[in-house]
Amino acid sequence: MKTGICALTTALLAGTALATGAHAQVRPGPVPEAETAVTLDQLSVENALGQVGPQGGVTVGYLTKQTRTATKTATPLLDTPQSITVVTREQITDQNFQNLTDQLRYVPGVIPAQGENNRDQAIIRGQSTSADFFVNGVRDDVQYYRDLYNIERVEVLKGPDSLIFGRGGGGGVINRVLKEADGARVRQITAGGGQFGDKRLTVDVGDRFSDSAFFRLNGIFEDSGTYRQFGELTRYGVNPTMTFLLGPQTTLRLSYEYFHDDRFPDRGIPSQFGRAYNYRNNIRTFFGNPDVNFTKVDAHIATATLDHLFDSGVELHSQLRFADYNRYYTNTLPGSAVNAAGTAVSITGYRNETDRTNYFNQNDFTYRFLTGDIKHTLLAGFELGYQDGLAFRQTAYVGNSLVTSVTVNPLSPITRVPLTFRNNGGSDPNVRYNLGLAAVYAQDQIDLNPYVQVVGGLRYDHFDFAARNQNNGVTYPRIDDLVSPRAGLVIKPLPNLAFYGSYSVSYLPSSGDQIGNFTPGLVIAQPERFQNLEVGAKYDVTPTFQLTAAGYTLDRTNQRLPDPNNAGFFILSGRTNTQGFEVGANGYVTDWWQIAGGYAFTDARIESATSATVVAGNTVGLVPFNSVSLWNKFAVTPEFSIGVGYIYQTHTFASSDNTVRLPGYSRFDLGLFYQINEATRAQVNIENLFDRRYIYTADNNNNLTPGAPRTIRAQVIVRF
Repeated sequence: MKTGICALTTALLAGTALATGAHAQVRPGPVPEAETAVTLDQLSVENALGQVGPQGGVTVGYLTKQTRTATKTATPLLDTPQSITVVTREQITDQNFQNLTDQLRYVPGVIPAQGENNRDQAIIRGQSTSADFFVNGVRDDVQYYRDLYNIERVEVLKGPDSLIFGRGGGGGVINRVLKEADGARVRQITAGGGQFGDKRLTVDVGDRFSDSAFFRLNGIFEDSGTYRQFGELTRYGVNPTMTFLLGPQTTLRLSYEYFHDDRFPDRGIPSQFGRAYNYRNNIRTFFGNPDVNFTKVDAHIATATLDHLFDSGVELHSQLRFADYNRYYTNTLPGSAVNAAGTAVSITGYRNETDRTNYFNQNDFTYRFLTGDIKHTLLAGFELGYQDGLAFRQTAYVGNSLVTSVTVNPLSPITRVPLTFRNNGGSDPNVRYNLGLAAVYAQDQIDLNPYVQVVGGLRYDHFDFAARNQNNGVTYPRIDDLVSPRAGLVIKPLPNLAFYGSYSVSYLPSSGDQIGNFTPGLVIAQPERFQNLEVGAKYDVTPTFQLTAAGYTLDRTNQRLPDPNNAGFFILSGRTNTQGFEVGANGYVTDWWQIAGGYAFTDARIESATSATVVAGNTVGLVPFNSVSLWNKFAVTPEFSIGVGYIYQTHTFASSDNTVRLPGYSRFDLGLFYQINEATRAQVNIENLFDRRYIYTADNNNNLTPGAPRTIRAQVIVRF
């Protein structure tokens, strides 16, 4: 065992050096089969080097040792003064969740939000977002459900950090790292199925045309039902990638993805008396008109990435991305609580179209040098972006009347009354918008000596947004010039132990989390501001097992309070504060036991009123005080492994007015994995093993999503 650990230590150090070195050319090594059971003694130097992955990642099992996402330079997580949780490809495969939001449930401090059941939405450190999603560090902010078929790992960076990501990211960001063509031979098909008509097929094929041209192709097709009444989804996608070694110092990577997802959106069940309405008997029950509900997205995403090492030692990392999203959804939903007599609940509806086209170009220049004995990693760069799109909403009316709701009995909550959808010209937006973005930034990572490191930087954003109201022809423009600092200190009394402190700021312009509709009141509103102070520790117990801890306070200011004396305008007096503590564990505890997860204490409070009902002292909606998420994988034999997951959270409130209480819950998940032969692995996953009845998440006080009952899924992974 000691020999195996020493070999792995050498390999990880060598892998880090490979990923952080100045050489831009890809030098692929042998890639181990990620899903094959591996012990520490079996992890050779050669195999660990093969795990140097996209975006500077160095990964072994459930542990990622290094990434470039948090600093824009390949930096060990131990040396990064920020709380980061990485979900590796092996963990994604083992847990076999179908949606990104579900996968994030095993990230400490991240809570799923309903997202109107048509998109990914998460709450990070008390801040809800549907826009702070990135791919390889580039913004992917449209509202839709993202699949993981083409993803190498998912990185959750906690705390605001506009220096790296620009606007938003008040509680943190979620970055997906794409699989890429690395020259390794890959032939893999994964076929799965399970309860509720689950049927899914993915393909991953890669090879090289020559020593300087590599390709890879990932594809997905899924046609499934869900545990909810009428629930169904169809999605398919294809993502070819290519890598060209243009010279010993230049690498070009190309990627194109087409992704389609359509499904039946379901806003869940209403409340009654401040609790979820009879939820133990309504796990499947749909409230609304099933003939109307529908959502879809068609996404085209093309990316070109150029890495070049200049003779001066300066490294260029440049990304150019075009993304076009055609996005549409129609919902009917509970529009009120169930009345006291239990005889009536209203059903309302709406239709939304939110198309968007994104153009982004990021250019990072990195230079490493010495001033005396002090080491510097200097980053400077700029980002240019342009986004345009449509925000168009229609309200559902009963027939041709002006009535906007239908009353039904909650014991028979389905209605098929004909509906007419019309833009009301008032609260329904009908807007064409465009955003021009220009940013410059600089950062220096300074190694004062082997024991002390300092990180400091500054970013300037020019944010030029305009929205044209197509109902009245009026254009509402606003320009913001934002400056975002970042500072961090890392103290390493031992090579494998780091204590850190950090300060970071980000801004959310008045156009909001999802840019779109603009009003005269929003035009004059200053951006919201997020400020994070954090201290923490990271400890590599062994080269393959890391423990982390972080304590923080996060202040959100300039939140908009509706002006009671001037309809449509705002008073910028809203404030929230989140104080919390997080503990994380990832990697091999022993050669037969892997672990991923942790504990989070989160106290997110309203500090000043943002409405008549959201007042100081209230708890921010959907944020539990205590939450635990822990996944364990035990290698019983070289062929057979067992996964055991546990999720627990204390009670929450459906919204920040604290009038509807959602009970706390605990849930166990199970995975069984068997390596049939060298080329074939079979697995069975059981979600909610003990069939616990609970409320999973919510969108507001009367759109509450029951958790899935016991759900069994199976898949077979074949390599050839």
